[in-house]
Amino acid sequence: MAPEDFKRKLTAILSADVEGYSRLMGEDEDATIRTLTTYRKLMSTLIQKRQGRVVDSPGDNLLAEFGSVVDAVRCAVEIQEELRIRNAELPENRQMAFRIGINLGDVVEEEERIYGDGVNIAARVEGLAEGGGICISGTVYDSIKNKLSLSYESMGEHTVKNITDPVRVYRMRVGPEAEAQKKAGPKRWRRAALAGVAVLILVIAAAAIWNFYLRRPSVEAADPKKMAFPLPEKPSIAVLPFDNMSGDPDQEYIADGISENIIATLSKVSSMFVIARNSTFTYKGKPVKVRQVAEELGVRYVLEGSVQKSGDRLRVTAQLIDAINGHHLWSEKYDRKMRDFFDLQDEITKKIVVELRVEVGSGEQARIESKSTDNFEAWTNVAKGAKLFAKFNKEDNIKARALFEAAIKLDPGYAIAWAWLVRSHTVAATQGWSESRAASLKLALEFAQKALALDDKSPGVHHSLGVLYAARRQLEKAISEFKIAISLDPNFRPGYALLARVMFDMGEFEESITLMKKAMRLSPYYYPPWYLRILCNAYFFTERYDEAIAGYNQYIDRCRRGECATWRALSGLARVNAELGKLEEARAYMAEALEINPKLSLAFYKRRNRFKDPAHLQRMLDALSKAGLK
Repeated sequence: MAPEDFKRKLTAILSADVEGYSRLMGEDEDATIRTLTTYRKLMSTLIQKRQGRVVDSPGDNLLAEFGSVVDAVRCAVEIQEELRIRNAELPENRQMAFRIGINLGDVVEEEERIYGDGVNIAARVEGLAEGGGICISGTVYDSIKNKLSLSYESMGEHTVKNITDPVRVYRMRVGPEAEAQKKAGPKRWRRAALAGVAVLILVIAAAAIWNFYLRRPSVEAADPKKMAFPLPEKPSIAVLPFDNMSGDPDQEYIADGISENIIATLSKVSSMFVIARNSTFTYKGKPVKVRQVAEELGVRYVLEGSVQKSGDRLRVTAQLIDAINGHHLWSEKYDRKMRDFFDLQDEITKKIVVELRVEVGSGEQARIESKSTDNFEAWTNVAKGAKLFAKFNKEDNIKARALFEAAIKLDPGYAIAWAWLVRSHTVAATQGWSESRAASLKLALEFAQKALALDDKSPGVHHSLGVLYAARRQLEKAISEFKIAISLDPNFRPGYALLARVMFDMGEFEESITLMKKAMRLSPYYYPPWYLRILCNAYFFTERYDEAIAGYNQYIDRCRRGECATWRALSGLARVNAELGKLEEARAYMAEALEINPKLSLAFYKRRNRFKDPAHLQRMLDALSKAGLK
């Protein structure tokens, strides 16, 4: 369909999502899903009554459109009032508050979906709203200010992501705040003179404070009491994915690469706590507040920015925010040539380290300043190859390998490219994607030795070598490599997770639990979900059965979202219940697992055995046998 064939229209767009949704899911997924389902049905009913239409409802989001902007605003007020009443009936920690944003704008309609800046602005305006609150764009305010007797507060102009021009935003007063505003209205004229004097004094004082003390913009401060995790004693930071402002999706890897490289470099500083990429990138493309990120990930500092490539020039903005105090510590705009790509990342990283007054040892400083390549095209191939590798299938693994090989041709001294090549061949061997497992592992070892010779101070190189040794069943060597990777990068989440997995095979279950929890804390939105499975298996062997059951149930929820194989968790629940003497429950779980994977048998588990001590395998087999597996 040609662009001119698309149907365009002016419509009122309502965008809503749940404040603190990740925290609610982390505390009780079942209760959160039930509440979300109930509230979503209620919202849909109210939208229909106001002649609106629900367009989409992915995750905790809801998008609706209205033919009348008045109906859209009235509906939003009704939704918040109804949800406020419903929330009052729930415990405080289970209350679900929606943020709502409304925009009046031009959209493109294709079948039942709508697209365009009109939708994007509604989502960005929503991101500025409080839980239980409503924000509207200037176009909405202009349309309703003389039609609805509601209370509004200007929030000024906001530069929002992926929108060229600033957007005027107004906050609507709803619920108790609106009632208080109405009651206060008749008395305002009596206080006008005094208020004017007070405001003048405050303005003068504020100006003085600004000129002599702050001079930094503010954001809404995070509440340490609402943190999903206790704040680390070290300076803690989350680096959000930089926005790609180029307008070209093919340039996305540049923005992602800058974020990833900053994370990787900061992670090498032992006196810092750095959230892993897997978790910060869950916010990619979403209109989130710094406060939300800090509270959900349990960090004090947040770095955000944008990247725009134009010809051979790179324009980058970056800002470091203290989420607890609500202040920008540092912000900068850069306009550099593409050849300065790597130096620019180093400059941003050093700025952060200096601003946070972090002490860096001489060895760490050397690792921070070291570059694996100066060849931008080689780096590009590795960046693109890594994304293909992460899809974890045979076809994309082959494509990724070709890109790693191309990077090595451009720069034979690029150690990380060699390390990625090691992982590609190792995974092909372990997943049965290669013609000969032995030949693939032999080739991977040759490449690993090459990578190590090029850079023996790279955590990624030692990580790849550890993965290879684990695949070759050389567990002691694997442990040594993972420990080296962690010593070189104290925030190296994959190192902790894979070390936890190997320690489990070695029978060091308590240490496995400690290491896996460390990996999960560094990446609260950890992926892949096998982290949780290894943790639960370790709980089984340490007889922490309640924790194992809770974890296996969480694992099942993730599997039902298509992230993993449900039978693994079901067989785990079967083992735990068999150990507890609940044979009826154990056999029911095992029967369900067999329906999903009929190949399950005691022989199946023997073949997949990775335990160093045969006694651990026997204990697992005994539990499975009690659960009815033959």
